[in-house]
Amino acid sequence: MDSVNEWLLTWGDNLWTWAVLPVLVVLGLYFTLRSGVVQFRLIPEMFRTLTDKTPRKESGEPQSVSAFQAFTISAASRVGVGNIAGVGTAIAIGGPGAIFWMWLMAFVGGASSFIESSLAQLYKTRDADGFRGGPAYYMQRGLGARWMGILFAVILIICFPIAFSSLQANTIKATLAGSFGGDVGGWMPWVVGIVLAVLMALVVFGGVRRIANVTQTLVPVMALLYLLLGLVIVGIHIDRLPEVFATIFTQAFGPNEVVGATLGYIILTGVKRGMFSNEAGLGSAPNAGASAAVTHPVKQGLVQTLGVYFDTFLVCSITAFIVLVSVPDLANAERGISLTQGAIVSSLGEWSNVVLTVIIFLLAFSSMLGNYYYGQSNIEFITPRRGVLLGYRIVTILAVLVGSVVSADVVWNFADGAMGVMALVNLTAIALLSGVAFKLLKDYTQQRREGKDPVFTRDRLPGVKGIEVWEDELSVTGPIDVPTAKHQSEKHRDHLHGKR
Repeated sequence: MDSVNEWLLTWGDNLWTWAVLPVLVVLGLYFTLRSGVVQFRLIPEMFRTLTDKTPRKESGEPQSVSAFQAFTISAASRVGVGNIAGVGTAIAIGGPGAIFWMWLMAFVGGASSFIESSLAQLYKTRDADGFRGGPAYYMQRGLGARWMGILFAVILIICFPIAFSSLQANTIKATLAGSFGGDVGGWMPWVVGIVLAVLMALVVFGGVRRIANVTQTLVPVMALLYLLLGLVIVGIHIDRLPEVFATIFTQAFGPNEVVGATLGYIILTGVKRGMFSNEAGLGSAPNAGASAAVTHPVKQGLVQTLGVYFDTFLVCSITAFIVLVSVPDLANAERGISLTQGAIVSSLGEWSNVVLTVIIFLLAFSSMLGNYYYGQSNIEFITPRRGVLLGYRIVTILAVLVGSVVSADVVWNFADGAMGVMALVNLTAIALLSGVAFKLLKDYTQQRREGKDPVFTRDRLPGVKGIEVWEDELSVTGPIDVPTAKHQSEKHRDHLHGKR
């Protein structure tokens, strides 16, 4: 098993170093320049569209989840162990300088996030719960490459709802081990796994609306609780804050002798951990972005870019500050959750272990829900069979149980490699379709300059094929006839699988 783990680690590092990282940087910079730095220029619009009123059906019900609920579904997946364990790992192996590269790639990646989520909205489809879509859908509809969509969907299903969700469960177990002062072997991991599996089942069998309702409650609570904890710790060590900022910037451009990291490894660590956390350009968040009922595709592009900033500049940064103000000497520092946990306890005392355990549970559980939804959207892209969806639900629930009782090293390294392949497939697609996204952005900004709340209909992009919804202004702003939506979903599904 050690040799397999070592091979996965080497393969993953090579993939990221020589393929994913260059493509991420080049495309991120291209999207940034071509869009006029949309990820900075339209920050006020990000907050405005976050609270947009949700278009409704004739019955008075929302057409789908709201812009804010779609934000919380994606934030539920983004804000998880990557923000606590992942940032702790980045600092332990790359030093404080890795945080600078995490910040920089979040800003550059914000442009990629805007492109992918705008495209996901444009090429979304209707289903019984409202809307669904994502990279697999714009690969088929925008590029005419269903094979590419299926490849992406399979990788995502393996990576997120199975591998990453098992890691979230494993982190909860590890946190309990730290809280109880040692190994919680024997019956405890099984109890944790069973409880998590039952809670998952109660939510996921309720559909996307129940997932949205749970995440819109959990995400703000967990974020606020963790930020308050971090601010208290930073306040205690406020005298060290200027030194921490200086260390982050100075060590971003040179080797770190304390942790033995070269400049290349510092950059790679920051980018990998940052992408694992904020998912910019990865192709996961567009699955949530496509589920929202909004009046213009660009609105979710902006909201999901805000999600990248929320994850990295707020939650990840708090973890970095907690560790760096509390643990000035990183020599031989433990990796992952243990480093963050030790930093919190050293500042606040043993009681904070209990609070951190609650936070980790909320973070990890909400991430499992976000991961599950991404997988469901892609299962439904591959096949409409309800039996397959049921099997998927069972497998994801079992993954949570198994993740609570096994070692996570192999899964971490496998997931890193799978995430790299998934990113390359998605980045290729959004590069080819970026021209359509820029046209959407131009249409949105033109309507805003005219003082309008932008409304998009597909006749505003003549010549662009594969757009199913966005028929006319009434269907976009509501109300919409429910039987018509159902008929169109069935028609789309038949077309998807070659029926006439």
